[in-house]
Amino acid sequence: MSKVKKLTGMPLFLPVFCMLLVMLVNVIFDAANGNFPFNFFTISVRNGVLYGRLIDILNRGSEIAILAIGMTLVVSSSAGTDISVGSVMSLAASFCCMLLAGYGVASTSELAMPLIVGVLGGILMGCVCGAFNGFLVAYLNVQPMVATLILFSAARAIGLLLCNNLIVYVRNDSFGFFGSFLGPIPTPIVVAALCILVVSLLLRYTALGLYIQSVGINKKASRIAGLNSAKIIFLCYIVCGLCAGIAGIVASSRITSADSNNIGLNFELDAILAVALGGNSLGGGKFRLAGSIIGAYTIQAITTTLYALGVSTEQAPVYKAIVVIIIVTIQAPPFKAFMKRMSAKRELAKGGAAA
Repeated sequence: MSKVKKLTGMPLFLPVFCMLLVMLVNVIFDAANGNFPFNFFTISVRNGVLYGRLIDILNRGSEIAILAIGMTLVVSSSAGTDISVGSVMSLAASFCCMLLAGYGVASTSELAMPLIVGVLGGILMGCVCGAFNGFLVAYLNVQPMVATLILFSAARAIGLLLCNNLIVYVRNDSFGFFGSFLGPIPTPIVVAALCILVVSLLLRYTALGLYIQSVGINKKASRIAGLNSAKIIFLCYIVCGLCAGIAGIVASSRITSADSNNIGLNFELDAILAVALGGNSLGGGKFRLAGSIIGAYTIQAITTTLYALGVSTEQAPVYKAIVVIIIVTIQAPPFKAFMKRMSAKRELAKGGAAA
């Protein structure tokens, strides 16, 4: 019994359990339909590239995983969420494609400027948006949701203005690389892995992670202890904007175009859910980046599973919401406290019966 309690008390138990549960549903579904039960885990090579449900989840969930990195830091440091990341993705993609195609050009196969300029321009646009949000939150003490609501509403419109109200197509193989394949591996998986690796190493081998958690737990006490709370929060929002910019480049590269109305649509909700599903408190303080990454891919796994079960695109959000509500409820502190009380009562009853 003590081993079970130790296992369930591990920080990443619930995120991992939820992911395993989604996998189990796939195994049962395949077995019930007379297919190989472990089709979900099958990875094959077709036309020189990796293929399979796991690969599809890792590929399609890359943007959410990248956004979850920045969202985790923002939530931990400011005890608030950045609801503009989806719109910032769209703006970064629009700015990148506008630079590469030229202003007012709807479609091109020839780049108006070097690829690196367009990509760095899109990422820089994400950082500028993050700095804007961070300034409002860190230095003007505006509530995070209210501060980020500005770009949530305006970023897509700015993207449309940059693209002259057009969907800009950049039909160039070099630009499409970020959304295609690096050898047999989908490039978005590699980009997400690099982002996760860099931030993980930064948090592990510097004191930044400790500073972020300290500010999130008690901003005033951290300032008294010598930490520049405002600067740390400001930095976290810049990183969040940076992640949104990278995710925007990947998303636009997939379709080799900038569709300002649809790129990153509702991604901010998935990014916030990824943080919550990862076992992180939305009230700030301690965080686990690994939990958020698992949460991001769990959300994508749920979506992929629903499509495999025959649920239509229009109906999928309903089932997805139900599943997420159940998972979030299981992780809620009141529910955990209730389960502990019930466990204590059972132990007490067993002790009384033994006596």
